[in-house]
Amino acid sequence: MIRRTPFILLVSAPSGAGKTTVGEALLGHAPNLRRVTTCTTRAPRGAEVQGVDYHFLSADDFAARVGRGEFLEHATVYGRSYGTLRSSVLELLGEGRDVLLIIDVQGADLVRRAAQSDPILVRALVTVFLTPPTMSQLEQRLRGRGSDSEESLRCRLESARSEAARWTEFDYLLLSDTRESDLARLRAIHDAEALRRDRQDFQLSD
Repeated sequence: MIRRTPFILLVSAPSGAGKTTVGEALLGHAPNLRRVTTCTTRAPRGAEVQGVDYHFLSADDFAARVGRGEFLEHATVYGRSYGTLRSSVLELLGEGRDVLLIIDVQGADLVRRAAQSDPILVRALVTVFLTPPTMSQLEQRLRGRGSDSEESLRCRLESARSEAARWTEFDYLLLSDTRESDLARLRAIHDAEALRRDRQDFQLSD
């Protein structure tokens, strides 16, 4: 009989590299993997559901949780705050679920630092950095989205260059190609981590 200790698969990348696309695709191929529902102070959009798409919090509630140290990572983007609750991650791990975190490079650094003081998290955390092999390819992807002004695009590219230089802080480097190949290699990382000897509680049955 075998039981396995679950782990956290953190996927990070420069803006526009495709981390959300490949991360969410992995959910359909890993039945034991769950994505954490993050918190935000922005209002729900369209058919978004409280507790499913996000935990929608007031600005005061969010700030109070920050003060109590409840977030593994949090950031404010365009006046709206976002964060990952430590309790949400630990709850899924406690249920025996692998946890998927899709977070920007700054957030990944905060999670890594927070994990250093928590023996459960430091053992569980596995980090993957996804990036196209060249800046020109990253620029093509950002332009392909058609959602940024030229000024915004230049700012994103400048940030992406500095973020890409931090790939050595991660356990795995995944040089992005096609969505299919990115997914295949991310699945391979997930499968390999699930088979690590130090995650197993194995006894040979009769």
